[in-house]
Formats: sequence, structure tokens, C-alpha cells
Amino acid sequence: MATDTLKSKPGTSGAAGLRRLLLDNGALTALIVLVIALSALSGDFLTTDNLLNIGVQAAVTAILAFGVTFVIVAAGIDLSVGSVAALSATVLAWSATQHGVPVVLAVVLAVATGIVAGLVNGFLIAYGKLPPFIATLAMLSVGRGLALVISDGSPIPFPDSVSHLGDTLGGWLPVPVLVMVVMGLIAAVILGRTYIGRAMYAIGGNEEAARLSGLRVKKQKLVIYALSGLFAAAAGIVLASRLSSAQPQAADGYELDAIAAVVIGGASLAGGTGKASGTLIGALILAVLRNGLNLLSVSAFWQQVVIGVVIALAVLLDTLRRKAGATPVTSGGGGGKGRQAATYGLAAVVTVAIVGATSFLHGGSSASDKPKVGLSLSTLNNPFFVQIRAGAQAEAKRLGVDLTVTDAQNDASQQANQMQNFTSSSLDAIVLNPVDSAAASNSVGAANKAGMPVVAVDRGVEKGKVATLVASDNVAGGVLSAKTMAEKLGGKGKIVILQGQAGTSAARERAEGFAKGLKEYPGIKVLAQQPADFDRTKGLDVMSNLLQAHPDVQGVIAANDEMALGAVKALGSKAGKSVPVIGFDGEADGIKAVEAGTMYASVAQQPRELGEIAVRNAVNAADGKKIAPAVKVPVKVVTSKNAADFS
Repeated sequence: MATDTLKSKPGTSGAAGLRRLLLDNGALTALIVLVIALSALSGDFLTTDNLLNIGVQAAVTAILAFGVTFVIVAAGIDLSVGSVAALSATVLAWSATQHGVPVVLAVVLAVATGIVAGLVNGFLIAYGKLPPFIATLAMLSVGRGLALVISDGSPIPFPDSVSHLGDTLGGWLPVPVLVMVVMGLIAAVILGRTYIGRAMYAIGGNEEAARLSGLRVKKQKLVIYALSGLFAAAAGIVLASRLSSAQPQAADGYELDAIAAVVIGGASLAGGTGKASGTLIGALILAVLRNGLNLLSVSAFWQQVVIGVVIALAVLLDTLRRKAGATPVTSGGGGGKGRQAATYGLAAVVTVAIVGATSFLHGGSSASDKPKVGLSLSTLNNPFFVQIRAGAQAEAKRLGVDLTVTDAQNDASQQANQMQNFTSSSLDAIVLNPVDSAAASNSVGAANKAGMPVVAVDRGVEKGKVATLVASDNVAGGVLSAKTMAEKLGGKGKIVILQGQAGTSAARERAEGFAKGLKEYPGIKVLAQQPADFDRTKGLDVMSNLLQAHPDVQGVIAANDEMALGAVKALGSKAGKSVPVIGFDGEADGIKAVEAGTMYASVAQQPRELGEIAVRNAVNAADGKKIAPAVKVPVKVVTSKNAADFS
């Protein structure tokens, strides 16, 4: 009878198997829906180069997430993987390039660093009885701090032999994708074919029952967290290889992406469930979203909203699938599967609607005949760069240019992904404001190979050919700032300097200018120089700390207005009275503070003009016109006497 039934419905088993596969894998269904939607909305999405880009961009998150899968299956959590990745890469670069350690041994040291960090996590959790959240949160801080200590806060060049991990094999297969696949297979074998894998599921399912059945739970937890550290080290090495440098601030926040990929892939935070294949799909969903939204010219701010909504949808789908799967299905009704099908259908409509609406509201048609330029900004969480964007958008509108703007959120690896998306799309030119001058080199080199001109704005690029650099004269501005402070103090006094983000040309050049200007005033003593990363909140925190050690400070020089305004807040009533503060950039808030007297001066750049000139030069470069190798926009000292002219 069974044979007759099968014969009476030829092909049914194949169709039923496919339907069952989709219904039983919510993440896979969500990925397929996204790919179909983005392929329909962007002609640049479904190309070989772009699909390989997605694989490269998913690689680091996926490798981290494979390690986190072990922990989550065992009902734990690991918040330290991003910091451990950065620390491992920093150890490799520091030992190999600065201390002459053979590269093979340096790689072993990097991997050992990740394993040791994981073992410390496991020991604190298993034997110290700390909650996993607290133990790994502590390691997050320790790992990041050690990376900063070892590197002195600056990027370290990566050994050339290891940097090849960021290259391609045969000119087409990206090595990061290959590493991701290998690490995924290792994770799958560990989970499905080994004793420790079975132990993970047993501990996650019921830890007390696992212990009573003879499982050495504490020792198993040590191994589980050590594996997470090992995979984090591998991810850090791949990430640094892509950037050709170990960045102490790299992979910041990646632990959240890794956890999201694991949960999207079907694992439960309660433990006991999870697969390496599901984790890979979760990482691909995140990469597809970011890639597709870049190609669709969706606003950088809206991208975060869309990604959050789709992540929530993917997890909700899987939750509903589990509930529907638990519902008994009658022989004739098929109600459970019907409800699942309706759920996925609704999710598909919602996903397409979200991506499509944001595309049509915030992007242009890919079939447009307008010149297309991509603008990659280091951050849009700073008024200076917001003004660069405003100037670029105004000039693009005047010239009839289709301008796509991305926000790297001060993450060099995220900017590398965005630049990769630009390079694989149908843009005519790119305007780049690097997060890090060294880390941007590979991205610029890739654009050079694709024949796409790159214009650098505000910050230079160490390697790679740029059509021109549009920037203020930061060294001259630093000299002006130092001289203005020295003259205000009468040639004698004690000051502190708040430095910009390590690794950027702007920070280096302004620091060079400060030092050059202060040489002429031996009576000025620099009590301390500390980085505050061009950020107002960090400027407040760093200045507050410095005041504890140096309450007798008589002046503050900051490498931008945001840090200067943070220092003003820390100084309180002293600001502008007993302690003059000088900023840099001439931002609107900085000028207001100068007018109010809380800041003594600001060295004013013209960010809108920087954006305008950069777009204009990008269009000229795309048209093959000759342009100057560098365009310097002058800076001026703004005090209360001329502040009204800059308001």
C-alpha cells in the first residue's frame, strides 16, 4: 500500500521535502525572502562579485558566532568575543612586527591568547560561580584594555604573510570565505560528532541532570569557553588581515552581532538547541541586510532601524515555527503547517515592504542616468562630519549627482565592508573619509583595481592611490592653536592636550602642529596628553580624570570642538575664566561656546566646503579631468572678537 501511494503521487516527496525544509528552518526562509526582495530592488545585488562580498562581510561575524554557538547551546553567554578578537590580533601584530617573533609563533601566541581568555571565562563561571554575563562582561573590558595597552592605542601593521588571509585565491575566491567555511565545518563536527558536543547539549538541556548522570560539568565548561576564545582569535586574525593592521578598537560591538546570528539561526538562549548551519545562515542574514541597504542607498540612520526590525522578525518567525510545530496536526487538516505557511507568507510581505519602502523613500533608481558617487563617512555622530555630508549633498544636488552616504560608526571593518559594496556596485567615484588611514588602504587598492577613482576628505590614506586629498591644513591649524594658547597664558603655564582618535591622519597632523607650535614657548609645560577619540562624552570623562591628577591645570588644547566642549563641562566654572579651552573645527556648538566665553577659541575649518569640494573633484575624476593631488582648505582662529562672523 505504501508503494502504491508513492507511485500515485510522483514528485510529491520532493515537493513535500522542500516545503518541510522551509517550514522547519525559519532563518533559511527569511534569508531566501531577503535575497529575492533585494534582487528585485537592486540590479547590483545578485552579481557574482557582490555575493562574494557578502561572504567576506559575513566571515568575521560567522566565525565569532560559531564559537558563541557552543556557549549558547550550553545555556551560557559570551560577551567578550569582540574584545578577545581584537586582543589576539594585537598580540600577533605586536609580537611579529615590533619584537621580531617568527610569524608562525606569533600566530600560535595569538590563538593561545584567545584560548587563555576563554579559559579564564570558564574558570570564573564554573569554579568562581560568577554568572556568565558578569564574567564575560569583565573579560570584555580586560581584553579591550590589554589591546589598548599593548598597542599604545594605535594600529599596528600586520605581517604581510598573514595579511594574505584577506586576499583571494585564484583571483576570485576570498580567503575569509574559505576560512569561514572551514571553521563552520569544524564547529559542525564538534557539535554533532564529538563527546564535548553532546556534553554541550546535555548541559544546556538540564545542567543538574547532566551532572547527576556523571558528566563533569565544570571541566566541560572550561573546554566550551576555551573553544569560544579560540574561534574569537581566528576571527580577529581574519579581520586584521582584511585591514592589514591590528586595530585595538576593532570588533567593538561584534559580540552582539555574533549572539544575534546564533539566535536568528534557531538557537535558544535557554540552551539545549542550536546548529552551526543555522548560525551561518544568521550571519548571512545580517550581511545581506547591510549589503543590500547600502546598495539601495538607504539612509545610514534608517539602516539601523531596518536591521533591528528584520532581526526581530526572524526570531519571531522561529518562535512561531516552534509553537506551530508543537501543535498536533490531524490527518486531514494540516492546520499546523497551514498556520506556519501563513506566518511565513506574512513575514515575506512585511520584509519586502520594509526594505522596499525604505529603498523608494531614501534611495534613487539603479537605472538612473545621473552620475553616481558614494560617500563613506567615518561617523555621523559628530556635527563636523554631518556638515561634510550637508556640503556634499548640496553640491551633489547642484551637479545632478546621485549621492549615496554611509556611516561607518567609527568602525574600520564596517567601513571596509561599505567600501567593498561601493566597489562592486555601479558607482562612478567614491569619496572616502577614513576611520583609520592605514586600515583604509586595502579598500582604496580594491577601488583602484576596479578603475573607480577615490577622493579622500579630511583624512588621508597611507597606501593606495587617491585622486586627491581634500583637507584642512591640520598641521598649520595645530600650530595656530598652540600659539594662541601660549599667547593667552603669557608664554608660561601648565596645560593638558586632548588627542583625537589614534590612527587617523587628522589626529596625527594636529598633534604634530601642537608640538611644533609649543616648541617656541619653553615656558609652557604639557602635564598630560590623552586620547578622547574626537568624542564629547570621552572628552568629559578624560578631562574629569586628568583634573584629579592635575588640579593646577591652566589651559586645555583639544584636537576638536567636541572634546573641548566635554572639557568645558568637566572644568565647570573654571572654563573660560581661570582655564582657557581651545578647540578645533569651528563647529556650531563650539562657536556658541566661544561667544558665551566658556571656550576661549576654536581653530575653524570649513566642513561644508570640504564636502562640496570633495564631491566636485570626485565628479571631475570620474570624467577623466585633471585635478590637483591635494586641496588645502584654510583654517582660522575664532575668538570672541570674530565669532559672529562664523555663527
